[in-house]
Amino acid sequence: MTDNDYLIAWGLYAFAALGCLLVWFKLTGWMWRYLREPLRVIGAVLLFCPTIIDPAKDIYAPALAISFLDLGLKVGNNVWRAALDLSTYGAIALGAYVIFALIRLPFLRKKKARQAHAEAAAAQAAAEQKAQEKDDEPFAAPGPSRFASPAAPANGGTVGRHRVEPKL
Repeated sequence: MTDNDYLIAWGLYAFAALGCLLVWFKLTGWMWRYLREPLRVIGAVLLFCPTIIDPAKDIYAPALAISFLDLGLKVGNNVWRAALDLSTYGAIALGAYVIFALIRLPFLRKKKARQAHAEAAAAQAAAEQKAQEKDDEPFAAPGPSRFASPAAPANGGTVGRHRVEPKL
């Protein structure tokens, strides 16, 4: 394999891994944020972690692929090196994610407090608007209007009333 073939193979793998990562993002999109984000980090580590397969030539390959091929075909001794690389890169990536999440936490709390304050202010403004609309006609009768017709009896209005006259 020439250097050009090696770079083409890594380019094709990177393109396919980005597609798989996009699918993984879509699959984990419905989850709770603090479960979704670490799973996405783990998926990225599994897809993009390289391991060395020939130390003399500095040839790398995806660690997950090397692990599966060495275990499935029962050849080579690179599975332990690949597992070590996966665990090392995974620990570093999850540690970086935890630091990122801890830095982000105060900002999320402030945002939630601002939203709660805005909702309370909107509710208070709506209540004041409703009270103002109620006080808009101070001389109106509090009960039913004198021009409103009385409620009809439940049995259709035939008992006790034989004639309906309009009110003037």
